[in-house]
Amino acid sequence: MSLIEAAAGVRAKAHAPYSGFRVGAAIRSSSGAVYLGCNVENAAYPEGTCAEAGAIAAMVAAGDTRIAEVAVIADSPDPVAPCGGCRQRLREFSAPDVTVTMANLKGATRTMRMDELLPEAFGPEQFDGR
Repeated sequence: MSLIEAAAGVRAKAHAPYSGFRVGAAIRSSSGAVYLGCNVENAAYPEGTCAEAGAIAAMVAAGDTRIAEVAVIADSPDPVAPCGGCRQRLREFSAPDVTVTMANLKGATRTMRMDELLPEAFGPEQFDGR
């Protein structure tokens, strides 16, 4: 199963009663394991959880810490990039050359590297190993 197919499967489980905008994310870690997340909304909009954040949380809970590849899918006219907050979250667990494939339900895709999605990012290499 491809990452896009995995993201599409979990997207169907998203909880988006307010916006109706369901998003699914799949992350392949450097170990090869795949972690999934979907968006979860609540009435206090800022307190919702993005699909990418859910996938990252699942990855970390399983003991993985490095992202090798990302796929995100939403029902939108064009493939949708992760929000700014999720770009930063993804970047903190990945190298600048990790690819993010964005897709919509019509089969359109767009693939970009993390350093294209978040240029001049503040990432793990700014730290001295702490």
